Amino acid sequence: MHTILHKDWTMEYFNIFTHILLIMCLGWYLITNLQWYNYKLERVIFKHHKWYWHINYFIVPIVMYYLLEPLFFALFFYLLYLTAFILWNKTLDKPLVLTSRVKRFLGILLFITFAINLLCLFAPSCQGVTIFIPLMLAYVSSHILEKIFFISFKHKAKQKLKLIPNLKIIAITASFGKTSIKNYMYQVLSKKYKTYKTPRSVNTLAGIVLDVNNYLPSDTQIYIAEAGARLKGDIEEITMFLEPQYPVIGSVGEQHIEYFKTLDNIIHTKMEILKTPRIIKGFVHETVPILKYDTIEKFPKNLNITMSNLDGIWFDLEINGVQEHFHAPVLGSFNAINLSAVILVALELGMSINEIKIALDKIQPVEHRLQLIKAGGKIIIDDSFNGNLEGMLEAVNISATYEGRKVIITPGLVESTLEANTQLAQAINEVFDVVIITGSLNLKVLSQNIDEKKTIVLKDKTKMEEMLAKETRVGDLILFANDAPNFI
Repeated sequence: MHTILHKDWTMEYFNIFTHILLIMCLGWYLITNLQWYNYKLERVIFKHHKWYWHINYFIVPIVMYYLLEPLFFALFFYLLYLTAFILWNKTLDKPLVLTSRVKRFLGILLFITFAINLLCLFAPSCQGVTIFIPLMLAYVSSHILEKIFFISFKHKAKQKLKLIPNLKIIAITASFGKTSIKNYMYQVLSKKYKTYKTPRSVNTLAGIVLDVNNYLPSDTQIYIAEAGARLKGDIEEITMFLEPQYPVIGSVGEQHIEYFKTLDNIIHTKMEILKTPRIIKGFVHETVPILKYDTIEKFPKNLNITMSNLDGIWFDLEINGVQEHFHAPVLGSFNAINLSAVILVALELGMSINEIKIALDKIQPVEHRLQLIKAGGKIIIDDSFNGNLEGMLEAVNISATYEGRKVIITPGLVESTLEANTQLAQAINEVFDVVIITGSLNLKVLSQNIDEKKTIVLKDKTKMEEMLAKETRVGDLILFANDAPNFI
């Protein structure tokens, strides 16, 4: 009798361990997706591009937990699910980053799951509800905790901004090009002033608050930040926090149309940046239909692009009624528009035309945005962070100037229309000799508009290097166009 009782408790402990491990796997999957989609649960549910992942790694294990006896579920869990889940994590090109927020969520989830299992030892009737309760309690508790923390962090960052004497803040928004404008502006202004910019593509309020608190130097003279949005009010939130004296609105188009529904909604959201209470001078791209104001300057004025090739761009721009000539060793004629905003802001902040020209002449390309690299006898154009139609078409046009064989690797346009992807596919078909399509998101529309003989489908991006070694050769031009993560 004692031996049987010992076996029962051994099995009970094993089942508890399995249950805890299952909950932590489900929590890991949930927080991974939340991190991808800016911690918006509705986006994880309704905007996810690979719903079968939800079925395989979240729904199926829950269903099996309720359908199978504990022993059979354990066999399913350890032999099938856990193996598949680990392999899935290893193949992600954007795996979970263990930030403080993520660690807090997983810690709360583990505590709640352990506590519930402890209670269920004495109340067996609770076994049927122990999957959803820990996940829901951890999500709600974590959400509330992060809100409380964020209010404190935001207040601390606001105070830090106020304590930096004579700090000038430039905030940049656009449908596309804002990261490029920010990086070019930083390179130009830092030639004369102590300048700091938000890193990488940080463009949310939470990211900016974190950046200010942790990294903004106290002797900064000019702080450059970019403001992104998925919903109305996102840019206004950032604007009211930063209160920039110099707001900039770059090119506006149908990027992220699936979130905003109409171009008018996009335009009005971008214009929220002009609500800053400390505006001295705003700079607005001509695509934005705004009335004339003394504090607003439209750009570009009489822009004339004289040349654009693999060596850079040459353009003329009207400054104070005089046509000035500029050169920058960056790819893409559209960058003349981005640089015209940089030029106007630099002039407003006290740099001379000659200082700006010298700075532009030595400007470095933005990483992963029409970045020219020469390696192994091949010319590589890394445009993997570019996801708008205008920019991708420009990359195609630049590639067309190359006389050798041309290869493109692309998933097409993400968060865009069928018409835009059709236009892109037709342009690609005219220029490239080999087209490698990554992912399944736009496979149908791209395949319909690109010659089947030149098309290669790469479903597993971990095989990219092997594919390129096989399909490319010395002398090729290789364009990486919009490298979307594999969860898209």
